[in-house]
Amino acid sequence: MKRVLIIGGANGIGLAMAMTLAKRESTERVYIVDKAPLAEEHKNEKIDSYEFDLTSQDYSLFDRFTDIDGIIITAGFGRLALFRDVPEEMISTYFQVNTIPVIRIIKRFYDRLASADDFYCGVMVSIAGFMSSPFFSLYGATKAALKIFIESVNVELEKNGSQNRILNVSPGSIKGTSFNGGATDLSETEQLAEDIIAHIEAKDDLFIPRYDEVFHDVLERYHTDFRAEGRHSYDYKLQSGRVISKESKTGKN
Repeated sequence: MKRVLIIGGANGIGLAMAMTLAKRESTERVYIVDKAPLAEEHKNEKIDSYEFDLTSQDYSLFDRFTDIDGIIITAGFGRLALFRDVPEEMISTYFQVNTIPVIRIIKRFYDRLASADDFYCGVMVSIAGFMSSPFFSLYGATKAALKIFIESVNVELEKNGSQNRILNVSPGSIKGTSFNGGATDLSETEQLAEDIIAHIEAKDDLFIPRYDEVFHDVLERYHTDFRAEGRHSYDYKLQSGRVISKESKTGKN
């Protein structure tokens, strides 16, 4: 990838990937689109940043990125809370931030994905999209929708002869991001950023970090008995200390 658009690249794993790419001699330009401004200490001569709210109806901003050969979408938020404690108006917000923008952006660049030319694409989804996740019911629903969307479009690309693929990146909790209300720590996310970029450039369609160490067994337990694994997930979140209150802070993927 030489000219890359990163949506949600002002902090968290998106910023880590932007900084990793900007360090490469071969990288010509990194475009960041985020609701938050790019902090002064992260500005770089190879990076152009734009502020944009993904809940906007007008996506014409993305028409200017005609020179890119890759898109990475990391924007999104989650809140640990029981469904009974989630305000009704937040239901649409979850999908308007986590799901619909990904589909709209990929639609705008679909012709590039379907072409014979190399075009790279990666989306931060979540392991919560693969299984029931109490306290994350809405978040998990938005990610499950993305999982099925990505899998379906990848089959369409394959059947139409394109070698390009959308990478579904589905991690668990990531240290060093602002997802749980903490501060971005690039030293914690640098290796993961490099791993994700490598999988995008290999045109893989799925990457679950720590799959062998953690999530192989988790997914096996889920498929064996999804009810029991759901109860285990509920208890684990309570015991982890991550459930603070129904006003738990939100943050980036």
